[in-house]
Amino acid sequence: MDVGGGAVAGDGASSTSSAVSQWTFTLSQRYQHLLDKSTPNVLYRWIFFATIAFIFAVRVFMVQGFYIITYALGIYIIQLLIAFLSPQVDPEVDGPTLPTRGSDEFRPFVRRLPEFKFWYSLSKAVCIAFVLTFFSAFDVPVFWPILLFYWLVLFVSTMKRQIMHMVKYKYVPFTFGKQRYGKKAPSTDERSVSKP
Repeated sequence: MDVGGGAVAGDGASSTSSAVSQWTFTLSQRYQHLLDKSTPNVLYRWIFFATIAFIFAVRVFMVQGFYIITYALGIYIIQLLIAFLSPQVDPEVDGPTLPTRGSDEFRPFVRRLPEFKFWYSLSKAVCIAFVLTFFSAFDVPVFWPILLFYWLVLFVSTMKRQIMHMVKYKYVPFTFGKQRYGKKAPSTDERSVSKP
């Protein structure tokens, strides 16, 4: 009776699972490295998102279907947008922590959903929706203008509520036009002196 034969089979299975786990670990490390490198490149990340969203839209247009997938993606985008525009600490629930008067201490706006996670979630959702368009089980026949109308009503009502919340608690979730501190551009006198 050879007991060692079972051990060899077990070692083969464990070495296979070890190789697969090592491969998945290496793959996840490379993926995380790419994400880490993309973090400071805000413009390029959003160009990438616009490209994959355009590819998804072209796919839906060419197939003339998968409107339920598109509707679900639209609702998910609204949910992410609300989290992106909302403060991390909601003044309605936790009391007014945002400055309401000029004499109040300045506190920067901190989003509930940071910009990188917003971009990442949107990109992941569009990629998943794109993959789902290759399975005919998800192509439910619907009258798409009704879905579009429902989505528009939902978008307008939620954005109206969010804007009313912003006005009531006096916060702006964008950084456009806010003063930034850093390197200042050299004046014309400094440029003329530095030239040989």
